[in-house]
Amino acid sequence: MRHFGHIAPEVRQRLFHREPCAFTADSPPRMLAAALGATLYSPATRPRLADDIVKQAGRGVISMVLCLEDSIGDADVTDAEENLVRQFTALAERTEPTGAGEGAGAGPDVPLLFIRVRTPEQIPDLAARLGPAIRLLSGFVLPKFTEERGVPFLEALTAAEAASGRRLFAMPVLESPELLHLESRVETLTGISRTVDKYRDRVLALRLGVSDFCSAHGLRRPPHMTAYDVQIVASVIADVVNVLGRADGTGFTVTGPVWEYFRVQERMFKPQLRRSPFLEGRADELRQALIEHDMDGLLREIELDRANGLLGKTCIHPSHVLPVHALSVVSHEEFSDAEDILRPERDGGGVMRSAYTNKMNEVKPHRAWAERTLQRAEVFGVAKEDIGFVELLTAGLPA
Repeated sequence: MRHFGHIAPEVRQRLFHREPCAFTADSPPRMLAAALGATLYSPATRPRLADDIVKQAGRGVISMVLCLEDSIGDADVTDAEENLVRQFTALAERTEPTGAGEGAGAGPDVPLLFIRVRTPEQIPDLAARLGPAIRLLSGFVLPKFTEERGVPFLEALTAAEAASGRRLFAMPVLESPELLHLESRVETLTGISRTVDKYRDRVLALRLGVSDFCSAHGLRRPPHMTAYDVQIVASVIADVVNVLGRADGTGFTVTGPVWEYFRVQERMFKPQLRRSPFLEGRADELRQALIEHDMDGLLREIELDRANGLLGKTCIHPSHVLPVHALSVVSHEEFSDAEDILRPERDGGGVMRSAYTNKMNEVKPHRAWAERTLQRAEVFGVAKEDIGFVELLTAGLPA
């Protein structure tokens, strides 16, 4: 699989200075964590889940979470588990290699698949029930993660991995009231840090449950506001990145919060998107569609996610996937700066004018940024000098 692999090779050549790399579910964890992109959530109760997975993979989805937790009712858990096992089995049959010789193949691509569970006991139970189909599973999403609640989940995952022989990752969700409340935040963060560090080889990324943070105070952000406009939420994101997202080798990939909106809503403020980048081809039509569907708020939040140290995003609607991926592509200017900073002859430090002659690049302070930028460039690619977000977005839209 690869980002933008669903568009024609000749189109990719036109868009990218350096194309996104190919990877598999067995690639190194560091690469997979960076490549998660827009992680699309789906209730495990969907009757045609296997078809949905194949369909979304064909539209550029790289990672999916099949949810047994908040997205389904308490009374539906047993049926959802049975459906999940049934759908995984059907998907495994569709993706079996078709044999050797001319016309052979491996069937349709499958995204990185994770199951969001409710209890630790579900992990070994589901791993056993999946049988050979567990080869399609990349891991489990662990809800309301704290040190006390998280350790049993991680112990269960370790046991399931040993029993199945399949590498399984954990993606803890940071969404508990203890993390939100000021008086318990430091202690909770410290405990989470101890736990994920102990199981570092198993933890692929940390996910933020902003809807739960808002719920604790009876809040819900409207579509013209980002998570960063809700100060009580923004403060938690800042502290999580401060403790768990450091660039000194001790940190983890932290993914951006979910964007809840995908239907037309009444607007109270002027659109935030500038008009100028949208003047050619389908661009003006695209700009209007984004505004009408409140996507301009999403675009702004994606930019703020990256500015605040987050990579990737939780998504609950397919229309959110392409904007996340298009804004994850490294610009030619970013790539030029990062390569310049990391040249071997710059190891001693120093400062120089950027190749675009619009900023200074200071080697030591900007080194960690440059390393992260090249990591993102590897999995999302580098746009050509004259290619921007609009061209990347329109190239990936259905004809």
